[in-house]
Amino acid sequence: MITQIISLFAVGIGVGVFGALVGIGGGLIMVPLFMLTMLAPNGSTFQNVQQVIGTSLFGVLLNAMSGTWAYIRQKRVMFRAAVPFALATIPGAWMGSYITEYFTGSSFSITFGITLVALGIFMYLKSRSKKATASAESFDVATAQFNMTLGIILSFGVGFLSSILGIGGGVIHVPMMVFILGFPAHVAVATSTSVLMVSSAIGVVSHAWLDHIVWIPALAVGFGAIVGAQIGAKIAKKSKPRIIVILLSCVMVLLGIQFIYKGMF
Repeated sequence: MITQIISLFAVGIGVGVFGALVGIGGGLIMVPLFMLTMLAPNGSTFQNVQQVIGTSLFGVLLNAMSGTWAYIRQKRVMFRAAVPFALATIPGAWMGSYITEYFTGSSFSITFGITLVALGIFMYLKSRSKKATASAESFDVATAQFNMTLGIILSFGVGFLSSILGIGGGVIHVPMMVFILGFPAHVAVATSTSVLMVSSAIGVVSHAWLDHIVWIPALAVGFGAIVGAQIGAKIAKKSKPRIIVILLSCVMVLLGIQFIYKGMF
């Protein structure tokens, strides 16, 4: 048990570093890892997929809380966008949960996977563009102008997709804020992390109510994520915007391949 706790704490640190660096929660790492090593018949920690998701989401929440606090200190969070965007994901997620059966077929998984791969390649090719390399130093989060209406509509879509596909919204939200709304990559990551904090908190409450969280591994990976997110935020501050865009493009391609594989097999 002690060995497992230490291992999960280490996993949490890695998830926190990467999650805070690119603005995603880390569920993309934790869920498959838990399913491959800790879910029956490969392990005895989790009895069903719901426990895997609930426990992972608790780690995502602590990761997002820690990352948000670090980015607030760096003055990178645009609350004028984070609050309405977070609120807009809630009805989207609610709607997605009710019609998920219409979007879970193999053809949809393949189509969405191909779309993610294409977007990831597009981001990589555009990683030298003015939007991808914009500096956060000359961007005032308190006064900068952006299309609020478009951001809210797109955030509704992010919540919808997150709900029906079981993915974190950051992998879609960050590119949206960079390439459509014109946020510098560092501000997009910080703002996405804050949005994720709100959406994951709602999910954690519902999973806790349904007894889907296995608390010892949840706390182990969660406390690791708290430490990792602080490290990730410091690395992000020193990283060039293009590096963040490239890392996120790689995540999108890998996630897309995963959905294509899921749809085909």
